[in-house]
Amino acid sequence: MTKPTSIRMGAASLLAGLSLLLSGCFITPGKFTSELVLTDANEFSFTYEGEVFFLGLSQLAKMAAAEDAKFEAECYDEDTGEDRECTQIEIDDQRANWEVDAQARAAKAQRESDQMAAIMGDIDPTDPEAAESLRQMLLRQKGWNRVEDKGNGVFDVSYSVNGTLGHDFMFPIIEGMPPSNPFVQIIVRDDNVVRVNAPGFAAQNDENPMGAMMGGMGGMAGLAAMGADGESAGQAMPDIPKIEGTFTILTEGQMSIRANNTDEGSSPTSDGEKLAWDISPRTKAAPTALIAIGQ
Repeated sequence: MTKPTSIRMGAASLLAGLSLLLSGCFITPGKFTSELVLTDANEFSFTYEGEVFFLGLSQLAKMAAAEDAKFEAECYDEDTGEDRECTQIEIDDQRANWEVDAQARAAKAQRESDQMAAIMGDIDPTDPEAAESLRQMLLRQKGWNRVEDKGNGVFDVSYSVNGTLGHDFMFPIIEGMPPSNPFVQIIVRDDNVVRVNAPGFAAQNDENPMGAMMGGMGGMAGLAAMGADGESAGQAMPDIPKIEGTFTILTEGQMSIRANNTDEGSSPTSDGEKLAWDISPRTKAAPTALIAIGQ
């Protein structure tokens, strides 16, 4: 008997999404606490404490590759469109066609593996030492003070950096990897104005497809409950960290918060103002603020 249509279509949608996401080597937060401090001396400090999830190193990516290499006959009733059991002749015909394409699939898999390694700074995600290689790469970069491998593409990190507001800033930036979906951006404008955006902290933001996938887990959670093979719950889908945390902006000195999208607005501190966002899988709007420095 073939899989029920809902399960098969759910798996197909998941794998199609994975193919798109893997092409960008997407990274997403898990549980975290992050803080940005801005001063009227045109300086900033930024910290991120918590989980960082690399999809390309997860069991989810391996599932996508395995599913793509697996044969499964699919038959349906021409009148109702419902799934039905395939005859042996149908199974044999479909298998023969599938095997004809085996060489093309193998070439495609190798091509995608090479592309992923290039995107990940020449780290081959199929290498058993890939996670350790990435950990060592991050620790070589300034700001990555702690990087611990928790398994399944999840790392527990402590990141902190100080700088001046004479240039833009983005986190994370990883050597050898193209910028993908930034967690936090500082964009410096003329007239001592900065725009702070945090697209990676919006689980369902259109600009963050990885966040949308990780935050909008309804379809994937349903697939996990059924199991990728349509059998019992919890057999197939690996644990994926849900986005959950807080992002805080603190201003110090003579500064003016011109706009922000917090729920409560700013609150006073001993030497400035504070903006805070609680982030969860239900967060749709990416945190953002427009701040004038020295005013």
